[in-house]
Amino acid sequence: MTPVQLEPDWIAPGRTALLIVDMQVDFAAPEGVIGCMGVDLSTVGPALACAERLAEAARAAAVPLIFVGLSTTPGTDSPMWRERMARRGGDPDVESDLCRAGRVGSDFYGPKPVAGELVLEKIRYSAFAGTGLGDRLRARGIDTLILCGLTTECCIDCTARDAFHQDFHVFVPADACAAYEADVHEAALKVMGLNFAILTDVDAVVDVWGRGLQP
Repeated sequence: MTPVQLEPDWIAPGRTALLIVDMQVDFAAPEGVIGCMGVDLSTVGPALACAERLAEAARAAAVPLIFVGLSTTPGTDSPMWRERMARRGGDPDVESDLCRAGRVGSDFYGPKPVAGELVLEKIRYSAFAGTGLGDRLRARGIDTLILCGLTTECCIDCTARDAFHQDFHVFVPADACAAYEADVHEAALKVMGLNFAILTDVDAVVDVWGRGLQP
């Protein structure tokens, strides 16, 4: 879908937060769980670089950054999720090893939080599931999210849906998200753009925020 032309007030710093989701070692680094499974990570690097640009622009414009990462333990593993993996022919023990709390795999990879920025841990796909994120945003007067991260069709899609259902405006810079397969990425973007998000790109967001810094 063609990105929508952004109006500056839509993503004004006073109402907007940048949400970076699941850009973590196990999802994005060659030595992470996904990389060690032999998954092609070539789509991930460009998205990491674009998310870095967004983070820098947000900090310069005083837009709050929120980093959300998966953090799992054996106690938080869903029996339903494990059974679904087994029914599909997967290995629940391998895939349940993603982003174990306290391990390097759960560390952020690419853009990283700095002192004072909110970091939230989650145990499900959506950044809103069990984290209190919606209440935290409303308490800060935020009604708009710029959403980026991994992967487009999974945690970005689920987070965008939940944000929309909680009455937040949702903008997704397509180039700061990635799926491991290009067609999956494009299909997910199309669904989001049709139903609950406005698609944009990093250049457009950076341009809007940068205009507010000009004398």
